[in-house]
Amino acid sequence: MTGAGKEIREAIADPSPECQEKAWNIVIPLVEKLKRCYEHSMELERIVPMLLGQLVGGRLNPTQHLETQQALVKQLAEILEFVLKFDEYKMKTPAIQNDFSYYRRIASRQRLDQSHDLIVSTELANRMSLFYAHATPMLKVLSEATSKFVQDNSDNVDNTTETLGTMAKVCLRMLENPKLLAQIEREETHLLLLRVMVGLVILYDHVHPVGAFARGAHVDVKGCVRLLQAQPAVKAEPLLNALRYTTKHLNEDNTPKNIRNLLAA
Repeated sequence: MTGAGKEIREAIADPSPECQEKAWNIVIPLVEKLKRCYEHSMELERIVPMLLGQLVGGRLNPTQHLETQQALVKQLAEILEFVLKFDEYKMKTPAIQNDFSYYRRIASRQRLDQSHDLIVSTELANRMSLFYAHATPMLKVLSEATSKFVQDNSDNVDNTTETLGTMAKVCLRMLENPKLLAQIEREETHLLLLRVMVGLVILYDHVHPVGAFARGAHVDVKGCVRLLQAQPAVKAEPLLNALRYTTKHLNEDNTPKNIRNLLAA
């Protein structure tokens, strides 16, 4: 998504009807795309608790769930990968908020003169604006949906966090094992495992009462960070930043000093 920066600047410099129309026509398909992404986040908010409801609880322990429900585990992994990819891209693309701000500004004028049919209502535009204002909007939706699932299923808190922790450990072991790594032919598969591992640590940190960094947590944060630091910076930095800035408990007193030092920017 390259954005409509050039056309918007031209329309601001030259407020003639031709320049305004040109900018509007460029912005509209981009806003439609932003609307679809926002609607997708609402779908994630609805689907994730249903997915977790199948993956935790019942008579199976977390390991048995992961062994017998691999299709659902794969779905959760793909959601996590999408969420981290989307937010990584969003952070690198200021055009998203600039284009949407321009759309809202022009749309408010057009409501007065009714010169165009608007693709986004005022109420929806307000909600989208709040969504895109967040540094990592998809992760926020995913974390809140998972936290709400845990609140609504308080008897499954331990199972939920243990399931997330076990999945993170599986990713870490796969990425540490030279034989398994040798079987990964596509670079994108390697990146998927890294993103999913980090996404699981972040989710665990949001839903566990004391988080992922405290001693005794069911995730090997130190192992995850060291593995990331061994990767090329282009792969590692966005994921290390996700751990630094989107986790909940990193800066709390019970986070060991060596973990904080490892993640120091």
